[in-house]
Amino acid sequence: MPCCFDALSARLIEQAGFELTFMSGFAVSASRIGMPDTGLISFGEMLDQGRNICAATGLPVIGDGDTGYGNALNVKRTVRSYASAGFGGVMIEDQEAPKRCGHTRGKRVVSRAEALSRVGAAVDARDEGADILILARTDARATDGLDEAIARCQAFAGIGADILFLEAPRSESEMAAFCEAVPGPKLANLVEGGDTPLLPPARLEEIGYKIAAYPLTLLSAATAAMLDALQALGNSERPEHILDFERLRDIVGFEDYDAEAQRYRIDDEDER
Repeated sequence: MPCCFDALSARLIEQAGFELTFMSGFAVSASRIGMPDTGLISFGEMLDQGRNICAATGLPVIGDGDTGYGNALNVKRTVRSYASAGFGGVMIEDQEAPKRCGHTRGKRVVSRAEALSRVGAAVDARDEGADILILARTDARATDGLDEAIARCQAFAGIGADILFLEAPRSESEMAAFCEAVPGPKLANLVEGGDTPLLPPARLEEIGYKIAAYPLTLLSAATAAMLDALQALGNSERPEHILDFERLRDIVGFEDYDAEAQRYRIDDEDER
C-alpha cells in the first residue's frame, strides 16, 4: 500500500496498479503546509486534502485521522466526516495531542482506558451508519513496551476495530509476536530509516500481516527528484530525470478531458 499525499500521487498509485492507498499525515503536513507531523495541521485541512484525494481515484483510501481531534464525540465527528469525504477507512491512534510521527522521539500516549474510549467511539460511528472501516493504532511500544502495545491491540480488536496497527516494532521477532497475539487483519508500517525492519512483502505475509504500508516512499522519492532538478537549474543545467510533456499531460488526464469535451462541441453551423 503506497501512501499518497495529494490527488496526483493518489492517481499515480492507481495507474501503477495498486489496490488501495493511505493518506499519510506526515506527507500531507509536509506537502500542504510545509511543516512537520507534530499536530500542526488541522482537522479541516486534512479533511479537505482527503476530499481531493478521494475524488481523484477509484481506489479505497484509508485516511489518517490522528487522535480523532478531541474527545470521543470529536472522534465520532471525524469518522463520519471522513466517510462523507469518500474514505474507505480511517485511522485513530492513542497518542496524546499534539501527536507526532510514529518513528520520531518524544511521543506520549493516553491511558489504555482513554485509548479504548477513542476506538470505541470510532466503532460506534461506523456501526451507526458511517460506511467506513476503523484502523486502530497504538504507539505504546515506544512508551510502555511491547506487552502493553499488544494488549491495547487485543482490546481494540475485542471492541470491533477492523484493522490493527502496532506502530514501530523494533525487530522481526516483535512483529511476529504482535501478529501471533492479535486477531484480525494487521498493518505493517514501513518507514525508510525508521524503527521497523523493512521486511519484503512475502515475509510480512508469512508473519501474519495483511497490509504493508509505505507512508513516505513517494514523498521521499518526489522530494529527492525535485532537489536534483533544482540543483541542476541552479547550475544553469537542464534536469536529467524528468517526464516528457506528452507523458505528463497523459497522467493528469488531458486526453480524457479532450475526448469528453468533444462530445459537447458546438460547431459554427449549430450556432446558426
